[in-house]
Amino acid sequence: MKRAISIAIATALFTTSCAVTSDNTAVSSSPVIERYATQPVSTQAESELMLSLEQIMADPDWLGNAPENPFWSFHSNMVLFEQKEQGSPVRRLQHIGLDREHHEMTVPLAHLHRHAHRNAIFNADRSLAAYVFEGNIFTYNLGKREYQQLTQDRNRKTDLKFLLDGRISFRSGNDFYAVEPETGRLSLLVSLVLDDAPEAVRSPSDYLAQEEVELMLYNQVQRRERQQRADYQEALATENSMTAPKPIYLGKNKQIADVSLSPAGDRLIVATTTPQSWRGESDLMPRFVTETGRIVMQDVRRRVADAQPVHHDLHWVDLNTQTVHSLSYETLPGYDEDVLKAVREENYAARGERYESKRTPRAITMMPGWSAAQGNVAWTRDGEKVAVMLRAWDNKDRWIATVNFTENKLTSQHRLYDEAWINRTFNDLGWLPNSNTLWFSSEESGYGHLYTKNLENGSTRAITSGNFVVDGVVLDQAAEFFYFHANKPHPGVYEVYRVPTAGGEMEQLTELGGINTFVLSPDESKILVSNSLATRPTELFVQENAVGAEARQITQTVSDAFKQIAWQAPEIVAVPSSHDAHPIYNRVYVPEGFDAERAEQYPAVVFIHGAGYLQNAHAGWSGYFREYMFHNLLTEQGYVVFDLDFRGSRGYGRDWRTAVYRQMGTPEVEDLVDVVKYMGENYNVDVERVGTYGGSYGGFLTFMALFKEPGLFQAGAALRPVSDWAHYNTGYTSNILNLPQDDPIAYRRSSPIYFAEGLEDALLINSPMVDDNVFFQDSVRLVQRLIELEKENFETAIFPVEPHGFVQPSSWLDQYRRIYKLFEENLK
Repeated sequence: MKRAISIAIATALFTTSCAVTSDNTAVSSSPVIERYATQPVSTQAESELMLSLEQIMADPDWLGNAPENPFWSFHSNMVLFEQKEQGSPVRRLQHIGLDREHHEMTVPLAHLHRHAHRNAIFNADRSLAAYVFEGNIFTYNLGKREYQQLTQDRNRKTDLKFLLDGRISFRSGNDFYAVEPETGRLSLLVSLVLDDAPEAVRSPSDYLAQEEVELMLYNQVQRRERQQRADYQEALATENSMTAPKPIYLGKNKQIADVSLSPAGDRLIVATTTPQSWRGESDLMPRFVTETGRIVMQDVRRRVADAQPVHHDLHWVDLNTQTVHSLSYETLPGYDEDVLKAVREENYAARGERYESKRTPRAITMMPGWSAAQGNVAWTRDGEKVAVMLRAWDNKDRWIATVNFTENKLTSQHRLYDEAWINRTFNDLGWLPNSNTLWFSSEESGYGHLYTKNLENGSTRAITSGNFVVDGVVLDQAAEFFYFHANKPHPGVYEVYRVPTAGGEMEQLTELGGINTFVLSPDESKILVSNSLATRPTELFVQENAVGAEARQITQTVSDAFKQIAWQAPEIVAVPSSHDAHPIYNRVYVPEGFDAERAEQYPAVVFIHGAGYLQNAHAGWSGYFREYMFHNLLTEQGYVVFDLDFRGSRGYGRDWRTAVYRQMGTPEVEDLVDVVKYMGENYNVDVERVGTYGGSYGGFLTFMALFKEPGLFQAGAALRPVSDWAHYNTGYTSNILNLPQDDPIAYRRSSPIYFAEGLEDALLINSPMVDDNVFFQDSVRLVQRLIELEKENFETAIFPVEPHGFVQPSSWLDQYRRIYKLFEENLK
């Protein structure tokens, strides 16, 4: 059966403009684009092949394995990337020379140490690079084109940095070292010890000890000799510079949460915390299918209902004087505010009690490293100034502060407060070189944008603004431009841009459509672009670093088998919302020969993506690629398919993101109601024959839709679903619902298990049993609830060896056969 493909050119369907404000800040004036046709792959031909679930759910090697983690060679003349081997979990490093042929070659294992330098750093004049390979440090001299191995051991090394004196520092355990590139001479800079400083002679601890010291000459001699030996070692360390520096003692019952060495090698920023187990004694998960034939218990994380506050104590260490200085949070605005006052008052009132608000210091931590793309500690190049990014454990505040080394205190430079929660993205931080200016990203305008702050006059400036998000920020070597990708053309299209660091008009560098991320070449003359389309996985392109430059595709990794199928290019449709000024964006798939006027209406399926804060109605290749192919199959069987970005999804700004605060499952279901209504009015869909499915957060929303809006869907499949948020993890859940002990109203309002009595339509629950993300217990407890409610129209399928993401093709196939059968039996 031949399949129709939309061939409308995406760029012809919309126009954008860029206005420059009086302060030279780039501002978007793009209109809402109601319908956006994603790009088909230009080389694909129409196919007579029929899709099958067996093919779709097979090992994804059959699609071809896309390039991963691309980077440049040191001389900007070669591109390297990792690629999964067929039939193996192993990734091998590939390299492509930028000649006209673009020959791809696998790097031999014997030469891997010369090429595996994706995270290399450079010295000040970029004549020398350093990187870690298999735990050891290598350098590359760009002028001499020579490699040198500086270490060869099994100790893990992190935090590689060129110091001002040319040495390379690194961290191993809780020790920092510096190595001289020319000689390989290794020096210990500092050793951090999580204990109290030893005392040669301690004061007697009680009456008996005091008596024993006073009475016994032997004890007096022992104490005197211990003190003499300690005094000698102290004098030796002070007077002889050839000895290693004394350890820095941080105290007992501590662990290092974060640490950063200055470029001068003379200061440390250290955050310590009280050790806390990541799990409780009862946090266990049984594995029933094991190599021993016996049940094995696996440790799993604790639940948010059992969470304990985490607090970091912040210090700076003077390595010259071996002194530790504590940094108080009292200078941070709002450090002791009762930001949950209104929430607590509501919950107390529900219990017939009165809440008395009071100011108490809040638990504050360093911004998690995975959340702060540029790191949570930023030093100036000379190491004289440092900025830190901090976050309140209650999720409502983010602070950027500098350290006043003279007065031993923090100076707040920026506070970002959100009554819902601080986003875990848009947390870039750095300094403009040779200046007193910070740069950072923030969602304060409602969208993630780029800002600078001049610390001399205190002025903050928006470098970008508009109804789009800026992410993946890179500052060039000369501090002339910020580079980033942004969804300015359309919420689902991300192109690469640059903007002057002083402010000015944004320049669009790529015009590839879909989703684009990038890596600047070391000489900054070229851009390596990872581009994907809705109908094609990621391929690599290279172009000159200039506006209007042509991008050349340098990889061809998609398989012939995948290319032979005429995949449908979904249209991105903006569905008007009855609850928000912004529309609900959807990927839309329709059967071949779709007729909006025919007498017989179409059945339909609505896919609900997972994660919550994720964008799937975009023009790039989806992480839900199996679902993309499944949607193609459904259209072959006569279904219309909508795939929506409900409120709470990524890419649409702060208000869309936080609409779910304290009410997960309410705005999203309202959006589902709007989408189903729109399908009936605009796509000739029979609203009495609509089904839905989704995994993880999508499974949770399937529950909420069927329980709270019976009749909206005639069938729903909930995969690896959350049924009770009190059982989920702390980091994700407390952002949106606070803590159960503070806000039980939000948990009861948002957990499907409290609404199970509303089930009337067909429900399929697909639950993996070794899921350490959403526990199998979530499904077990909900099933028991449905049994007790005497519900009949539900089925449960278990998958004994599957984790949250499913791995085995046989499990994927079984799961989707059940979903397909559910729809065929209830919607046809």
